[in-house]
Amino acid sequence: MLGLPRGTVALEPHQESWSDAYDAEVARLTDAVGGRVERFEHVGSTAVEGMPAKPILDVLALVDESTPASDLVPPLETRGYERRPDEVEGRVFLAKGPPENRTCYLSVAEVGSAFHDETTAFRDALRTDPELAERYASLKRRLAARYPESRDRYTAEKGAFVRDVLDRRE
Repeated sequence: MLGLPRGTVALEPHQESWSDAYDAEVARLTDAVGGRVERFEHVGSTAVEGMPAKPILDVLALVDESTPASDLVPPLETRGYERRPDEVEGRVFLAKGPPENRTCYLSVAEVGSAFHDETTAFRDALRTDPELAERYASLKRRLAARYPESRDRYTAEKGAFVRDVLDRRE
């Protein structure tokens, strides 16, 4: 089951149904934005087998340099997505579902951008290194218990771990 109120943190054990939900969401997104997206990537913790996660899909839509990410916003808004403020350079961020039950986060970025490279590199590191994945899962559980009503704090406190993983790949 997908969905979580905005701003809160609750982790669920990994569910095989998340992969099916991702496939279904990509089909809906493809209907909405057609050939303007080069490809979609399942990212975030729901994309890592065995990883506990907030029950919200993270989808990355990749566009080429000739397609401004902001051009996708109007058709996505007609499909239930809401553009959200974002401080990440090179990304347009949208959320699906009402604030009391967010089900999908959609990031639109250019292929090969820093956001694209870092997001997929972190996901792939977790997928290929079980020890790293377990350390991250343990951190997520501790932070979720500490900050169940503060997603901002939860996310910020995971930042050093993520940055360390990304720095080690360079």
